[in-house]
Amino acid sequence: METLQQQIKNQIKEAMMAKEAVKLSVLRGLSSSITNDLVDKGRTPAGELTDEETLALIRRAVKQRKDSIEQFTTGGREDLAASEKEELAYLEVYLPQMMSFDDVKKIVEAKKAELGITDVKDKGKLMSEIMKDLKGKAEGMDVK
Repeated sequence: METLQQQIKNQIKEAMMAKEAVKLSVLRGLSSSITNDLVDKGRTPAGELTDEETLALIRRAVKQRKDSIEQFTTGGREDLAASEKEELAYLEVYLPQMMSFDDVKKIVEAKKAELGITDVKDKGKLMSEIMKDLKGKAEGMDVK
């Protein structure tokens, strides 16, 4: 089975052949982030990251794009926001399906009952337990 990193490399080749400039730019940036991460971890640039490590980089890039979209929209730069949205769409393809808000809410209520948490002061403990279970499946803001 192909790793996520190999899929990205193959998508770069396909984007080059199809002359999809935006997709190519996004994927090359992602590939560059992967190489930088490998070097930071003391591995060779030609090495492989695990799928989990690659997903973490993709999530970081997605978060950056979402923050940029928010900033550009607030600043009245819809043209730049649209560009970021297009890039975001190419990145989100690699992320696993996120849970719906209602599903997250059910899990939070169940975990709250399981741990016997009734006081707001224990919110941090509840959040950490839930985020362990839902890592990569739900946004932290939805859990809050």
